[in-house]
Amino acid sequence: MSDGFVLPRAGTEEDPVRLAVLISGGGSGLAALLRYQQTPRCHRTVLVLADKTDAGGLQHGRGAGIKSIGVPLPMHVEKAERRVTHEQLVDAELEAADVELVVLSGYMRILSPWFVRRWKGRLLNIHPSLLPDFPGAHAHRDALAAGATVTGCTVHLVDEGVDSGPILAQMEVEVRPEDDEGALQERVKVVEHVVYPDVLDRICSGLISL
Repeated sequence: MSDGFVLPRAGTEEDPVRLAVLISGGGSGLAALLRYQQTPRCHRTVLVLADKTDAGGLQHGRGAGIKSIGVPLPMHVEKAERRVTHEQLVDAELEAADVELVVLSGYMRILSPWFVRRWKGRLLNIHPSLLPDFPGAHAHRDALAAGATVTGCTVHLVDEGVDSGPILAQMEVEVRPEDDEGALQERVKVVEHVVYPDVLDRICSGLISL
């Protein structure tokens, strides 16, 4: 596989690929995915992790009977070691749950090269712009500031850069003259909740190759 990417195995409805969903906030994308998975798919969410114990989205996982926990930053660890220690804790939870594919869904932490290398090809992200335009944490603000007339969302494999991995799918959303960040974000979320499950279907059934 090129550049160190190793894609997950092809799953079936009888033997679905085991997903972990990583969140930071309310988990609207997680909720949409869990609704989608109520019909048997070639993937199944077995673990929900948040980077804080009070993330609202954890309730979506718990409501579906899925192990859903917060793994906060270990503040007792020296600051220089805190990030890697946190990722080691996250990785241990993934391994313990026999996770095969990690789905970032509003997860607001930038992952280290160490973590990316462990999961490269089995680590997906959705970003609220048409990459390579407007990477980073403020995509909607940046799109509006640039006067963009079209934006959207991008599903991509995660590499060692920021929002720079191979693009798997994109969907466009019109930017309206009256849009503010909130209104644009809500319309982009609607298409995110369509395109992400579709990509998961394709990658988990072996239809995506690099």
